Amino acid sequence: MTTPESDNNKKVGNDTAQALEQGRLLFAKQCDFILGATNMNQVPVSELPEIAFAGRSNVGKSSLINALTGRNTLARTSNTPGRTRQVNFFDLGGRLMLADLPGYGYARAPKTEIAQWTTLIEDYLRGRVGLRRVCLLIDARHGIKATDNQVMKLLDQAAVVYQVVLTKCDKVKKAPLQARQKEVSTTLAGHTAAHPEIIVTSARKGHGIAELRAALTSLAAPGTLAEHEKLG
Repeated sequence: MTTPESDNNKKVGNDTAQALEQGRLLFAKQCDFILGATNMNQVPVSELPEIAFAGRSNVGKSSLINALTGRNTLARTSNTPGRTRQVNFFDLGGRLMLADLPGYGYARAPKTEIAQWTTLIEDYLRGRVGLRRVCLLIDARHGIKATDNQVMKLLDQAAVVYQVVLTKCDKVKKAPLQARQKEVSTTLAGHTAAHPEIIVTSARKGHGIAELRAALTSLAAPGTLAEHEKLG
């Protein structure tokens, strides 16, 4: 005999499975590089909902974008922090614009370049109308740093919703990782624009990638009738 609780659990399970499948289908679509912008005058005009990826240099931003899209070379990865010096834009299936921001907090770059990147990031985050969410990447090994707090404060002031994505979780053992999640969650409670859900990922192992795809797909432009029929 079924109960209301079991029916609800079944519905939640079905909804979750459908969301994961929608995410898989969207991120399996063609993802095209549009352009790289070094100032706001070069930022493309777009009516698509936009998701930005921000984080400290060497947080694993390019690796995460490549894992999400299932492509090894879409976003350029490097062992040298600070290689991304522009905002790189990608069109995902005509339904979502992805923006890969320069990494911040890299002290070895020339001061003039650091100032230029910082200005670009701040201007973009404050002035991008179609920006639906910022994925703020935090290295699970190190937690939130002072430079992350500065970006979070900026996003709070600009009323831009951001969601913390912990990266490199495969390099942290279970108990310390749980402690890190709790620590980050406590910090986020004091920020007005922070999304309450933290997504824990590993680009190398694939952990959390499906869940992040599903979360971002919920913000995308509607799919075609054929796509909805495929899910149905």
